[in-house]
Parts: sequence; structure tokens; C-alpha cells
Amino acid sequence: MKKAFMGVRLRRLREERRLTQQAVASAIGISLSYLNQIENNQRPLTVAVLLKLNAAFGVDVQLFSEDDEARLISDLRDALSDPHVGETISMAELRELAVNMPAVGRALVNLNRKHRQALEQITALASQFGQDRQTAILPSTPYEEVRDFFYSRHNYIAELDEAAEALASKLKSAGPVSSDVLKDYLGERHRLSVTVDRTLGDVQRRFDAQARSLQISRNLEPGQQAFQLATQIAMLERGTEISAIVSDAKMTNDEARALARIGLANYFAGALILPYERFLAEAQRKRYDIDLLSDEFDVGFETICHRLSTLQRPSSRGVPFFFIRVDRAGNISKRQSATDFHFSRIGGTCPLWNVYEAFAHPDRILTQLARMPDERTYLWIARSVTRRRGGFGALPKTFAVALGCDVRHASELIYSQGMDVLDSASATPIGMGCKVCERAGCPQRAFPPLGRPLVIDEGRTMFAPYATTTGM
Repeated sequence: MKKAFMGVRLRRLREERRLTQQAVASAIGISLSYLNQIENNQRPLTVAVLLKLNAAFGVDVQLFSEDDEARLISDLRDALSDPHVGETISMAELRELAVNMPAVGRALVNLNRKHRQALEQITALASQFGQDRQTAILPSTPYEEVRDFFYSRHNYIAELDEAAEALASKLKSAGPVSSDVLKDYLGERHRLSVTVDRTLGDVQRRFDAQARSLQISRNLEPGQQAFQLATQIAMLERGTEISAIVSDAKMTNDEARALARIGLANYFAGALILPYERFLAEAQRKRYDIDLLSDEFDVGFETICHRLSTLQRPSSRGVPFFFIRVDRAGNISKRQSATDFHFSRIGGTCPLWNVYEAFAHPDRILTQLARMPDERTYLWIARSVTRRRGGFGALPKTFAVALGCDVRHASELIYSQGMDVLDSASATPIGMGCKVCERAGCPQRAFPPLGRPLVIDEGRTMFAPYATTTGM
């Protein structure tokens, strides 16, 4: 834990619990003047004091987490980059707000979200009357709403993760929780007849409640079949819990709620096939080597990456990863984050990011040290994955999967071998997308950032209509 001045957070915590400074100081064994200096940011909040707060009051140390600070900075940067804000806010100001007044920061992020929703409603009404809506922000989708829900939970759903681990233990499988093990369980526990069917086409799973039958596509690999069986178990046994979680999330429409239920069932499936404590222990023992973990648990590269991004049980945390899947056009079809990093909702992604290079090197794992505009450095792992179905002429699906973490965790990963992770100059400078990135000298900049004045220079025509960057 770096030197952290978090007086406002401590003062708010004390006020919420209706405690005097003297009561807190006495409970944790420090002087009243020392506590007063901490609350007024004259002295930092040390690890020793934080542990005493935890022991005396059960304070969640995550409340003072550096990751949460960076996470909020990222959200604020995104929200306040909106051109409707009308102000240029520096990184120093964002950091001060996130560190000292996080509740105010979260309120601003929520206000921005509601502002966007209002603009989306105006856009929809305008389209009904044939009015121009070119300047309006594109409407959010149920997918984005569900993604934000998982992001707000740090990509860890405790009630489902623990239930899945308990069931995996009950199955007492010596090796991976395989499709055969799950077929037997469904037959014994739910009286389901499970068959592998070649006629399902693109349908991966078909359940007939009246006939007590479950069909699984023959096109799926064994690990994928196990995942579908585990998803069906989630629907049968955890439907009430899943509905309660979705209800508490207060999503805005039926489509988002339905998508959230599927996402939570899939979460349970991943946690059942890859039980938390066993998977975390193997990941740490193998230094997060994804290929070795894939062999150990008999599932694919993408499944391992996704599960690694969920290992945030408070009593036993893994490396906080972020997981992203993109296609060649830059569309992000999956984005899960256990920590602070995420790309802008209004600006695309960065062409200097190694996930795009993965398409040029099929099945090869690429590594990259990447530095963001706020000077935080991350270790990224990227690899392409291809799914082929059908015969000759059938188009395969190809994606690039990326897994990243803060550089301070790099030594725990096998992928940091040969890297000088302490040399910030060796990191590639990337951003969250040109529309919100402030790197003026970037050779790959496509257009100027939103809300910044465009400086016209005849010698640099990168952003002029029909201009090229080659000078030809």
C-alpha cells in the first residue's frame, strides 16, 4: 500500500457510524491528535492503522483500496470527457476527487449516466418525428447495462460462486468437473436424459422440461459441453437466487433482465467447472500459465481467461485481471473487469494495444507492457482464438482475447519473464480511444479528442478532410 491520504473517507466512515474522534482513537489505540491529522490529510493512512480499523470496526479494507481509487478515476475520466460538460478537467483534479471525495465522484458518474439515458430518450422521440439526431449519443443496449452490472460487482458474484464450489465438492470428481460427471448428476438428481445431438445446428443446448430431456450440440468440444450442462444446472437449481440478484440490480427493461439471467447462469457454470479455491491454487502454482491451466482443467483458452478475471473472493483474492474479447473490426463483444481498467464508452479502443496484433500471429500468446495517460502501467496478454463449424466454405469466427493486470502484479505471472517491468520507458503508451485520449504526439491518432480545440497547422494535415499521413 502506497502512502495514502484518505482523511475524507475516514471522516465519512466515522460520521456514518456516529462515532466521535475520541471513540475511534481509543478503539484503535492512537492519540486523538494523530487521528485528527489523518482526517485532515496531514498524515497518511498507514497499513497498521488500517488493520486496526478492520479489527476494531470490521472495516472493509477495500474501502481504502488503491484499485478502487483508480477505478473511480477511470469512470470519472470517461464521464467528464463528455463534450456536454464544457470543462477541461485535469488528471490531478480527477485524482483529488477520487481520493478525497469518492462519494461525490460516484454521484457525478451516476448523474452522467442518467444524462446519457435522457439524451437517448430524446433521440428516440426525435426519430419518431423525423428530426435530426446525428449529434445525439448512441443509445445504450441491454448488453451494456448487464456489463455495467458485472463491473459494479467487481466481476465476482459471491452467492453463485460459493454455491458452485459447494456443488463441485459434492460431486467429488478426482479430475476436472467433466461433461460425463455432470451428465450423471443431471440423471440422478433431476431425472434428465442427456443426449449429444448432431441436428441442433447453431443451437448449443435444448431443454424439454415435459420430456425431461436435454440435448447438447455435437459441435461442441468436451469442455464446452460441460459448460452447457453446468449452465442448465444453474437454471434448474439456482433460478430463484439468480432472479433475486437481477431484481436487486433494478435493470431498466426485460431484455437486460433476461440477458443478466443468462450471464449469471453462465457465471455459475464457469465457477462449477473451475471451482474457486482449487482453480486459484493451481493458477498460483502454475504462475497463471493459461496453457497449463487449460490442459489441467480441459477447457479452452478463453474460458480460463474469463475465470481468471473473477477471482476476487475477499478472503482469498487472485490477481485482479481485466478480460476483453474483440473482433478484427475492433468491436468488443466481452469486457469483464475485476479492477480499475476499462476503455471508453464513447471512443473505441487504441490501435497500439497488442490485442489487435494478435490477429497477425494466430495461436501465439503476445505480451505487452502498456502505459495509460495517467501513467499507470499494465501487463497485457493477448491471443487469437478461432471457432470453426461446418464444412468447406463455412466462415470461422475469429476473436482476440486479452487478459491484463496492473504491473505491480506482473511478478506473479509467467508472462513477465524477460521483461523489465520496472522500466516505465519500455512500456507502449496507449489510451482509451482517440476521442478521450490526450496524447497529442501519438502517431496513430485518428482524430482530436472531444472537447479540445482543433489547432490548424498546414504542415500537419492528419485531421483534415481527405488528408493522408504519408505526404503523398
